[in-house]
Amino acid sequence: MLTPSNIPVYSGSTLLQIALPMGGIGAGCICLTGHGSLEDFSIRNSPSTSALPDGHQPGDAAFALLRIQGENPLTRLVEGPMPKEKIYNLGLQGQGFRKGGYEGLPRFRNCEFSGYFPFGTVSLSDPKVPLTVDLRGWSPFIPLDDLNSGIPCSILEYTLHNRSDSEVTFGLSFHLSHLARGKSGWTATRNERIPGGGIFFRNNEKPNAASFGSAALVALQHHPKIKTMWLRSGWFDAVSTLWRQIDEGKFAENDAPDRDFDGRNGGSILVEAALKPGEKTTIPFAVTWHFPNPRLVTEPSNPACGNGCGSKDDPPAWRPCYVKHWKDAREVAAHVKSHFEELRRRTETFAAALTSSTLPGPVLEAVADNLAILKSPTVIRQENGNVWGWEGCFTNTAGCCGGTCTHVWNYAQALPHLFPSLERTLREQELCRSMDARGHVDFRAALPDGPTPHRHRGAADGQLGGIMKVYRDWQIGGCSEWLHRLYPLVRRSIDYCIETWDPDRRGALFEPHHNTYDIEFWGPDGMCTGIYLGALAAMAEMAAALGKPEASSYTELAERGAAFIDKELFNGEYFEQKVLWKSLRESGSFLEYIGCESITEEERSILRRDGPNYQYGAGCMSDGVIGAWMAKIYGIDSPQNRENIRSTLRAIVRHNFKQNLFEHPNTQRPGYAIGDEAGLLVCTWPRGERPGLPFPYADEVFTGIEYQVASHLIEEGMAEEGLKLVEAARSRYDGHTRNPFNEYECGNYYARAMSSYALLGSLSGFRYSAVSKTLRFGPRVDTMPFQVFFSTASAWGTVRLENGALIIKVIEGELRIEKLIFTLGERSQTFDWKITASASDGAVSRNFACNEKPTNKRR
Repeated sequence: MLTPSNIPVYSGSTLLQIALPMGGIGAGCICLTGHGSLEDFSIRNSPSTSALPDGHQPGDAAFALLRIQGENPLTRLVEGPMPKEKIYNLGLQGQGFRKGGYEGLPRFRNCEFSGYFPFGTVSLSDPKVPLTVDLRGWSPFIPLDDLNSGIPCSILEYTLHNRSDSEVTFGLSFHLSHLARGKSGWTATRNERIPGGGIFFRNNEKPNAASFGSAALVALQHHPKIKTMWLRSGWFDAVSTLWRQIDEGKFAENDAPDRDFDGRNGGSILVEAALKPGEKTTIPFAVTWHFPNPRLVTEPSNPACGNGCGSKDDPPAWRPCYVKHWKDAREVAAHVKSHFEELRRRTETFAAALTSSTLPGPVLEAVADNLAILKSPTVIRQENGNVWGWEGCFTNTAGCCGGTCTHVWNYAQALPHLFPSLERTLREQELCRSMDARGHVDFRAALPDGPTPHRHRGAADGQLGGIMKVYRDWQIGGCSEWLHRLYPLVRRSIDYCIETWDPDRRGALFEPHHNTYDIEFWGPDGMCTGIYLGALAAMAEMAAALGKPEASSYTELAERGAAFIDKELFNGEYFEQKVLWKSLRESGSFLEYIGCESITEEERSILRRDGPNYQYGAGCMSDGVIGAWMAKIYGIDSPQNRENIRSTLRAIVRHNFKQNLFEHPNTQRPGYAIGDEAGLLVCTWPRGERPGLPFPYADEVFTGIEYQVASHLIEEGMAEEGLKLVEAARSRYDGHTRNPFNEYECGNYYARAMSSYALLGSLSGFRYSAVSKTLRFGPRVDTMPFQVFFSTASAWGTVRLENGALIIKVIEGELRIEKLIFTLGERSQTFDWKITASASDGAVSRNFACNEKPTNKRR
């Protein structure tokens, strides 16, 4: 279980940027800030972190008030001091309608925030208040249970502790503005009492309208007094009247009439109780939402749109997944309330298992806190269960680059392990709907599900990485029928890649190939060719498993490519790029561009000197051996030379990691790492020969790449160097400069940052194949006893190594093992171990102090 010593604690200036997403996978979220407020109501199927779909700033408000009763009554807003850095912006928000209108109420003096995702606790105290308050915010997060992990809700638990010498009578009230306003604002909204302690908010929009929807506020364990509707008036009347009633102890219950009113709308609930000296009590509330009619469509010509791309009165082209389980927010609230104890227990159990891992603090932060991306508006889930994602989200109404971009989501490793059935929908998205008859995969998928226009080049890294991920997901899920069904599509994809980028079958990508840096590399490079070799090796293994005769041809091509890059691309220290254009089939397009009248003579001279713009040539690329990383963590036997991979990794750390960036010039996007901060640069040119116009983003720092390199370093026996990169990345997300739950790149909650999840497997050596029922394990750090969280397609729990015994504790599900491969250092031992571990078994163990003769095998 968590102990105070291993929970991150933020206070003072480090509270400024904290915002913990609480919501459902693909359902939107509300954020809990470091000082206890709620913000970023991203609940209306918009990729923004604040705005309505039409861009209107809604003035959503949710806040709690604590009134101490008795001879010396006082009232406090249950939040810490307003950060000074936010005061100026608050003053620009207008007449109190664009923000909550409650921000100026008296607050608690002292505040701390602590926790790993999915929990965040705001601890409040005040010398004038006899009670302390711990506000814990969360939403259900349970591996393999995508239904309950996808509930559109935020849960807030207020634990009050009487630290005085006298009994204290108090009232805790929670106040929520009407979150389901329609196109006419608050006028046509309705509020209804929920029997048992809550308020249902709805509007009178047409059932297919984009703004049709509902929200609810419920007390989960108490029977509160209910003010179903606030004072409907003008100016600041609603909140000022609430304050006066609470502060004077005159909370007025009511039921809202079923008719239109002008003025701000909302509802409040009040729980009253008494605490003797030393006593505690916890009062939980939940906010739920339900907006069934998104209008977000990326390809209006998509036949799947139907009428949803026409009139705004037509049915939507798609609906969020939660609509098939609950018809409105009242039903969502009923589900949360009836299952609250179970949801809390299971989420707490997951959090305790994850954070019981005996790993360095920055690693736990990187793994746990980036899971918040799954609860952010970056992730969308359609009614059919399929996942669709942005790269990240801007703060206005726009998402950053949609379509579950293959070359960005290539890095993300959390979803396939925690919710493998959801990840598999992305493979089908790529191969069944985003690929044409040629084998070209559009790296941006359509929303709703359907074909894409194939306007652009294929993304080599994304398409080839997708082939490797088919192998990974097959191994995780263990379903050979799934592989058999997808295999013809996977073969079409790899054959397209060969014909398009390696037409002479030399084993490297020669022709111009698009990639995650939003440009084309001309000529073979270590980064994309390494992914190519991994994809070929994966194809060979999948083909062999299905008895396909083409397996050997893919193996031969992969081996040919491995020999080529060792000879032509490895410079004795690291893999680089060999820039080519004259000998390529697409050379004509480059010559045409050079002759174009629209470019300047200055650019033309650079092109004639360097060749195509935006290459890396002799640069040391941090992604230089990413294909070997993917192969390593997926269990693919890539033929790449391991010593050259290790040499490249050492070079990446030596040249690209900067302990201090103050002297580093960056004319691109320096907000990711700047000044005295540390970070791993995307690319450097330690041998000179930097192109006149190198590829975009070369001088930047991406956390998703830092974690990728860190994981790979650890896999290759360089744990100290890998952990240094993780520590540098997390040091930048300190709560003051950046939000620890939002590692951004081109947008908030950037999907690439979920590469951090790979650190769990890299540090523990844990990998499970559901195909062969083989468990691999072998810690790469010296900590003993060693424990780590695991999640497979059938079970999740912990693995512990202590006193020569391997102890597997399944918390939920069932794990069938037939073989154990245990690794320490460079030596592996293989054991027959036929067991089925389940939650009902407690824990199963295997002692290595045994007489059997294991099979010794080099890793």
